[in-house]
Amino acid sequence: MLAFNNNATPLTLGIEIEVQLLDPETLDLTPVATELFKITEGCAKIKPEIFLSMAEITTGICHDAHEAEKDLGESMNVLKSAAKELNILLSTTGTHPFAKYSERIPYPSERYAYLMERNQWIARRIMIYGLHVHLGMKDGDSCISFNNFLLCFLPHLLALTSSSPFWQGQDTGLASSRSTIFESCPTAGHPCRVENWQEFSDLCAHMVQTKSIGSHKDLWWDIRPSPEFGTLEIRICDGLSNLSEALEIAALIHTLAHWYAAGNGGDLDTKAPAMWMMRENKWRALRHGLEADIIPYNDMKLSPVRHEITEWLDRIAPYGKKLGYEKYLAGIHETLAKGASYSRQRKVFEKAGSIKEVALHNATEFDTNQKIYL
Repeated sequence: MLAFNNNATPLTLGIEIEVQLLDPETLDLTPVATELFKITEGCAKIKPEIFLSMAEITTGICHDAHEAEKDLGESMNVLKSAAKELNILLSTTGTHPFAKYSERIPYPSERYAYLMERNQWIARRIMIYGLHVHLGMKDGDSCISFNNFLLCFLPHLLALTSSSPFWQGQDTGLASSRSTIFESCPTAGHPCRVENWQEFSDLCAHMVQTKSIGSHKDLWWDIRPSPEFGTLEIRICDGLSNLSEALEIAALIHTLAHWYAAGNGGDLDTKAPAMWMMRENKWRALRHGLEADIIPYNDMKLSPVRHEITEWLDRIAPYGKKLGYEKYLAGIHETLAKGASYSRQRKVFEKAGSIKEVALHNATEFDTNQKIYL
């Protein structure tokens, strides 16, 4: 059976943020990661990604979002200082609004070379940026239980985080084009539902045996166990516009997990949505964002995703208060009221008529650590 690195302290928190590296004049992506890492080599939490115009920031093992904020803040300061030295700008939305994937240069590593060879054109298009949130799990079976509970919230999280309406200089008509690009990968998108750790281990063994994957690390599902870390990894989210917005989503996920760990949830983990419903709800979220009507897991009546998220925020509020997450969850309410990144970007384009201004807006939101509404 696949080994799971049990966590003695469950529901620890880890966060990964993928970052765009931008030329300050053209506002296009620029392949300066190698130079960047020479400057930041003392910070092990700033890491390479698949292209030379990307970087990734990770936390250590944190007990809560407050600790993660401090951890990420320190790394962000190092990254921003290096960016200033290199004279580049930074952004963290799900896609760059106009950069061409055909111009991207892969980061030189054996792992990325393998992915390029295996997935060809599909891998070359992965010029996308996400937020990944890890929850520490006490064991494998617990990880699968939380996985099946959080399956119900994937469309809510995608609607809140959608930040990739533009691709290759065009408005895609989607709130999250990143999701569709990622789903073209053979092992990305919706997870295969299993009921316990043995089933997941058997699934991975069969996929390795048939050379469908090299290891469980090749499963790029929207939510997946990460047994080497002893975590459940939520991967569906587009990259958020700035650190504060990313922490709001991480805090929301963490609060939902604490609510479930307290014995709530009833049949949410045993009667998860059917596959067709999961796919339909994800489609609605990536197409319409917070304007989507989704299908609640327990009936066939459509409900605005804004309403569903608001109801859940009310339900989990006591657990958010215990964690001291009021400021983070207030930020979720602000997004619901004023608009997620995809709508903010579209308003910039409508006003300025310039896709370059959208890239500048995204870089400004990152730099100022604020959501900017027009």
